[in-house]
Amino acid sequence: MIDLRSDTVTRPTSAMRAAMAAAEVGDDVYGEDPTVRLLEERVADLLGHEDALFTPTGSLANVLAVGLLVEPGQEVLCEARAHIARAELGAHGAITGLTMRTWIDAGGGVDTDVLDGLVAPDLGPFFVRTAAISLENTHNFAGGTVLGLDALKAVRALADRHGVGVHIDGARLWNAHVATGTPLREYGAVADVLAVCLSKGLGAPVGSLVVGSREHMATARVRRKRLGGGLRQAGILAAGGLHALEHHVERLAEDHDHAQLLASACGVDPARVHTNIVAFEHPDAPALVAAAREAGVLIGTVGARTVRLVTHLDIDADAARRAADVLHGLLQAGRVDG
Repeated sequence: MIDLRSDTVTRPTSAMRAAMAAAEVGDDVYGEDPTVRLLEERVADLLGHEDALFTPTGSLANVLAVGLLVEPGQEVLCEARAHIARAELGAHGAITGLTMRTWIDAGGGVDTDVLDGLVAPDLGPFFVRTAAISLENTHNFAGGTVLGLDALKAVRALADRHGVGVHIDGARLWNAHVATGTPLREYGAVADVLAVCLSKGLGAPVGSLVVGSREHMATARVRRKRLGGGLRQAGILAAGGLHALEHHVERLAEDHDHAQLLASACGVDPARVHTNIVAFEHPDAPALVAAAREAGVLIGTVGARTVRLVTHLDIDADAARRAADVLHGLLQAGRVDG
């Protein structure tokens, strides 16, 4: 099977497994795991912040990051298809007591004029106070689109004007960095807190990080433990992340090239495909998924009418070409109803 459902399905390479097996470890709840600390320091430095905190999942990283900026009863603004709003099982409201309001942008971007009209930092005793703006880069459900640095800086300026914070869900920020050449520190400078993931495009088996100030990370460390996220000899996991940062960042360009190939095969304008995700509308997405599975290609859906393909570390050029041929054949031959 050629698995294009997500870039979370990758398996650690032999070299990554060796690095994990050889990792120096300690008890991270006591702050004594040297490999975890090395990873946290490395990621914080890459993004130009003071500190970082290793977490087992991206959802936990986002819950902690947003919760550092938004108190119970306050709100975060985000795009309507943002991961924090759609794909984290309502964790932010259920766990931290915050609320959300959203804007809609077909490409997953942000119009600062629209955002300016949404921000409500202080409208008196009857209204929810806006405490933060959340941006997703790249935007998963918009097809891996990249938010450009100019747009991010415009949001930062607006946030500063209103006195609210900025969170970046950077689960695939590495893809944005490779696709545009924008230094990671420039992305980091836009945000008060970020969440970045190691187990998607970078191919580590586990792990994300919250990134921000030392004060924020001290708070996040306490909350991580409270939520059951305290890890012991986590250096075995962190070593996979360190290996990924060393060896798997620049190769993301290959995933982007493979996504372009798949886009062309599926009749999607390649200009719409910024990184490693190809999304397109189909009248019966589940039927296309089933037909592709029969032909040896696993693909995903977002709802009943949106098909999603995601390239990754385990998809080489040959697999991408074979998948492209299968999908092109299915779509052109009309094997799928609709």
